[in-house]
Amino acid sequence: MKSTTRSILVLTVGVVIGVSLAVGHGVFAEKGKVENTDSVSLPLDELRTFTEVFAKIKKEYVEPVSDKMLIENAVRGMLSGLDPHSAFLDAEGYKELQVGTTGEFGGLGIEVGMEDGFVKVISPIDDTPAQRAGVKSGDLIIRLDETPVKGLTLNEAVKIMRGKPGSEIILTIVREGEDKPLKLTLARDVIRVKSVKSKILDEGYGYVRISNFQANTGDNVLKAVKDLRKEAKAGLKGLVLDLRNNPGGVLSAAVEVSDAFLTKGLIVYTEGRDKSSRLTFNATSSDALEGEPLVVLINGGSASASEIVAGALQDHKRAIIMGSRSFGKGSVQTILPMNNDAALKLTTARYYTPSGRSIQAEGIEPDIPLERVKVAATEAPPVERIKEADLTGHLENKKAKEKERTAGDKAKAEQSLASQDYPLYEALHMLKAMQIMQARRVN
Repeated sequence: MKSTTRSILVLTVGVVIGVSLAVGHGVFAEKGKVENTDSVSLPLDELRTFTEVFAKIKKEYVEPVSDKMLIENAVRGMLSGLDPHSAFLDAEGYKELQVGTTGEFGGLGIEVGMEDGFVKVISPIDDTPAQRAGVKSGDLIIRLDETPVKGLTLNEAVKIMRGKPGSEIILTIVREGEDKPLKLTLARDVIRVKSVKSKILDEGYGYVRISNFQANTGDNVLKAVKDLRKEAKAGLKGLVLDLRNNPGGVLSAAVEVSDAFLTKGLIVYTEGRDKSSRLTFNATSSDALEGEPLVVLINGGSASASEIVAGALQDHKRAIIMGSRSFGKGSVQTILPMNNDAALKLTTARYYTPSGRSIQAEGIEPDIPLERVKVAATEAPPVERIKEADLTGHLENKKAKEKERTAGDKAKAEQSLASQDYPLYEALHMLKAMQIMQARRVN
């Protein structure tokens, strides 16, 4: 069984904490304090300004404000001004973050972040109210029921979106390509995320879908490939790994999934100012597919851990990457527990692909771009061309007739796949082409 040697902490928290990738390498005390804090010189003039503002608010604001609220808001502002992923987590927020490791939580089933004061959908999670209602990656949520999102923090928006299972909420959404905002009604539910799904696409060709990266995702992928091998009668000839709309999750899971298909070399490395944030992860010597062709599907909702996997497999030329450019989330967040059960989620490093590429704000460019298209069956031509089999008295070919029936059934299945999921249809054809070329090289 493949494993990594570092302790990793989840930062993708259920429905609402955005695409976050966390490495648990902070130095923690037994009671959650951060130890070994370097001495920092304090900017006295700026602190005097802060104290003056604090005093004026306490004295002259229209309503009484507690010291706790002012200080926590100041800390939140300090962190939110750094980048979209750093944040202050109060005791409740920290507890909710840790719940994400279980893969079960309440809500709508969307991974979100903040952009220009609005809640931006990173991706809907498979088999959740958000996906069923038609929420899409890139949507901007501008209103929650009658509450405008502008002016809310991400945590405040999250609290509104969460609620009792079965209760409804109306999301007002701005979507690229739509002339006016859309209103979608979603019923809250208990979200149970199954990280890995698999099936046989065609005889000998498998499909593995990873919806997000949880602590056990690496093991689940290995099991899925093993099960597909048993199911494939003539052996597994290739695999499509689907990372579309996968917002990320646990770094160790991304390393283990990459390692499942690589036999040597660097998978990912991180670099930051502190020595503890400089980490390197390498592959071990076994390939779950034993060298058979691999195609990876990505899109704009593929972020963080998904981009680590796609980047590693692309750099090692182990897989063909198909789809559209990924999200571009290439920074690492560390959870730093504090006193009073709160924590900081702080960006401490950037991660890089084996060739030294930073994904931050760039994303992974697919080897073969695929546009968003919808395929529909065309009407049959009014007059079909005459074939040898149409001629009176033609010689029979029993094997050809059976082959023709089989080909007809396969064509119908492929037509259905093309209309339902065109990128997957193209990925399957790419796999078959790779298998043909690989067989010819061997022979």
